[in-house]
Parts: sequence; C-alpha cells; structure tokens
Amino acid sequence: MEKWIRRGATVLAVVLIGPLVVAFGGDVKLDADWRTADRSPAGIAPAADTEPRAVVQVYAARAFNWRGLFAVHTWLAVKPAGAGHYTVHQVVGWRAWHGRPVVVSHNDQPDRKWYGQAPQLLLDLRGETAAAVIDSIHAAVRDYPYANRYTLWPGPNSNTFTAFVGRRVPELRLHLPATAIGKDFLSNGAVFASAPSGTGYQLSIYGLLGATAAWHEGFELNVLGLTFGIDLRRPAIKFPGLGRVGMATG
Repeated sequence: MEKWIRRGATVLAVVLIGPLVVAFGGDVKLDADWRTADRSPAGIAPAADTEPRAVVQVYAARAFNWRGLFAVHTWLAVKPAGAGHYTVHQVVGWRAWHGRPVVVSHNDQPDRKWYGQAPQLLLDLRGETAAAVIDSIHAAVRDYPYANRYTLWPGPNSNTFTAFVGRRVPELRLHLPATAIGKDFLSNGAVFASAPSGTGYQLSIYGLLGATAAWHEGFELNVLGLTFGIDLRRPAIKFPGLGRVGMATG
C-alpha cells in the first residue's frame, strides 16, 4: 500500500507541476472579473482594410480564471480577399447556461485578448493559400455536431470545436497546443480519427484516455484529458498545464 501511495504522489506531482509554474509565473489572473477584463486587440492581426489578401488565422489564449492554469481557449478567424472585416468562429461555453447555441460566428477583431489573456498566433495563412480553405472552414463550422452542447471537461468544448475544424480541413495543418484540453474529444462517439493537423492519427476514448502519433504533433499521451508528449521533429516535451517546453512549433 505504501508503494502505491508513493507512486500516486509522484504522478500527482508531475500533473500539478505545470499548473503551479503557471500560477507562480503570474500568467493567469485568478482574481479576474469578466465584466472588466481586457478584450482589446493585441495588434497581431493585419487590419482588414489594409490587407487586401485572404487571411486565415487561429489563436489560443489562456482560459479565464483558474481554468487558465490547465488549459487554453482556441478560436479561428477568416477574411476573404477584399473583405473589410474578419469573421471569428469560436465556442463560448457560458451561452449554454441560457439555452443558446455555443458556436458563435460574428464579425470581430480576430486577435482580441481572451478576458485579459494575451492570444498566441497558432496559424497564419495569407493569399491564395488562405482563400482555398475558407469555404471548407465555413462548412466545417456549420457541421460541428455539438453546436448546442458544452462540457468544460473532457469536452466537447472550445478546443473540441477548433480541433474538429482542423480534422475537416486537413490543409490547415493545424497543430493545437498540448494545453488545448478537449482537442482529443472525438465527435459522434468515434475512438479513432486523424490528428487535428492531418499529419497522423489518434485513438481516444471520450477524450479521457488515448494517444496521438503525427508528424506535427509528435507523440502525445492523453490521460484524463491531460497531455504528456514528445516532439522529435522540432524537439520539445509537453506537460499538463505548462504545455510545450523546447523548440517552438514554427
């Protein structure tokens, strides 16, 4: 019994080290008030009226309040060539509390801070490359099977939505961070699917247990929705809460 207690304590320490580093690093504001939290643009996206080309971007930012110790929130933004605005697609979980659809698609600034948390640019396509996938992105958004359902953990949540679009539009080569909890929740009860990047495959049981092997993601092990992994293409290791440690994804 003592041996199992020690092993359990070791596992718990490994799981919590990332969130503790994030907490002490001050990257997440645990006392944030959503009513007054900063939602200003971060200055990453090109202004729609000065970028005539088509644009597709994907962002991630630490989730609101304590959730940000473990996970990020992800979303997509698209702008056809010549358009004067961006359309932002994302899942907003608290809409479900009022019986409203959780998928939100509206004209907005693509790089707004997520209630005080600065966004990170995950994907940036321009010109013909972006134009070629915009219709497929819109179709994937319309086909998302959980438009009226949201579960914080293990999914379906905002990262389930972004990963679904990635799988439906493999041309994006969308590599979501290890902290995108919910990305491994597969739609319609599936246990086997392509990785969100489209460069490999994954096995997942309701987003709680599984593994991913892909050129872009590397090897990831999902335990209770938390990701442990290693990337050999661009050497890095991945920890719950902390995310990627090593070379940037590029």
